[in-house]
Amino acid sequence: MFHRIFLFNLRKTKLKCDFTRNYRAAAFDAGNVQHSVFSFEFIFARLLFLFLRVRSTCLRMAQRQKEKEKQKASASASASVSAVTEEASKSVAVEEDDVNSYTVVDKLEQFGISAADIRKLKEAGFCTFEAIAYAPRKELYAIKGISEQKAEKIFAEAAKLVPMGFTTASEVHVKRSEIIQIGTGSRELDRLLGGGVETGSITEIFGEFRTGKSQLCHTLAVMCQLPVDMGGAEGKCLWIDTEGTFRPERLLAVAERHKLSPQDVLDNVVYARCYNTDHQMQLLVQASAMMAESRYALLVVDSATSLFRTDFSGRGELASRQMMLAKYLRMLLKLSDEFGVAVVITNQVVSQVDAGCGMFQGETKKPIGGNIMAHASTTRQLALYLRKGRGEARICKIYDSPCLPESEAMFAITTHGIDDVTD
Repeated sequence: MFHRIFLFNLRKTKLKCDFTRNYRAAAFDAGNVQHSVFSFEFIFARLLFLFLRVRSTCLRMAQRQKEKEKQKASASASASVSAVTEEASKSVAVEEDDVNSYTVVDKLEQFGISAADIRKLKEAGFCTFEAIAYAPRKELYAIKGISEQKAEKIFAEAAKLVPMGFTTASEVHVKRSEIIQIGTGSRELDRLLGGGVETGSITEIFGEFRTGKSQLCHTLAVMCQLPVDMGGAEGKCLWIDTEGTFRPERLLAVAERHKLSPQDVLDNVVYARCYNTDHQMQLLVQASAMMAESRYALLVVDSATSLFRTDFSGRGELASRQMMLAKYLRMLLKLSDEFGVAVVITNQVVSQVDAGCGMFQGETKKPIGGNIMAHASTTRQLALYLRKGRGEARICKIYDSPCLPESEAMFAITTHGIDDVTD
């Protein structure tokens, strides 16, 4: 009995083991089938991933190649533009030399003049051949360290390069057609001036206080930096201030109107505060040296006569004052001739106590300076008389000009400089 039970259990166990073995084998076979299916999908996905990765790499390489070619083309274009700009700059420089027609005094070294003597000439205010040719010989003789024999040699070399003889009116007309006119910011005022303030000449602006003299000068200091086709002269401004009226904030306001870089506008205006007439004369000597080294389009003196009134008082010093004022105006004329800059000076007015009365009374205000200023006005100078209008409006009248008729125009003083009057 026990033996039968044992055999039954053994058979049962054997069957169970066979069933288990068969089940495991079947499960293993199914797993192999499933594993083989998953392996095919995995390989396909892997190949697809590799394909996409290779494709992406190829696209990136192609993009990089295009960028390199684009950068190379851009660099080539930049080089071409730089070459054109450099060539244009050289052409402009040559044209400016032709228009200004001045030669720096450093070239005297080619004719046997030492560097020490050239430095002495510069310190005395002779920075160009034109300055030497225009000056009387006694001024060159007065320079310490330069003998009369050497001075004569310098004069002879300057005379060879500076034409000072006769010329035809046709040539003068052609030369005047090349004059640049600086806009004032007001179309009406530009129309009155025939296009703007002329370079190569002196323009005097006089009037009472609050008539816009300094405001017009601030606007011109920015306008002269604009391109020629925008009413500028493409040059810097040199400002001599004798009354402390210079305000950089006004320059920034005008620059904002014309969408110019504020920092560039300020950097292109060179300023000097003047305290006496001797200092005022010395600043013109420094201005000559600066103009020989860089392109300046405008020289502003605000005002030209105020220090002469304070340094020379009374009738006893009137002759000395007028003599020194005439010398100062002569220096301004030489600068305008040498470098072709527009010289703008402001002047004060004085009342005439003997101007008459009633219906026969003329203009009771006249500019300071007497016949000295009047003589300069009839030769090279344009005199503008400013007076107040309604509100911010001002009236400009041509007081004296060798080529413009006597006329008037209205303009306005605004937050962004000189502008036309708006209704």
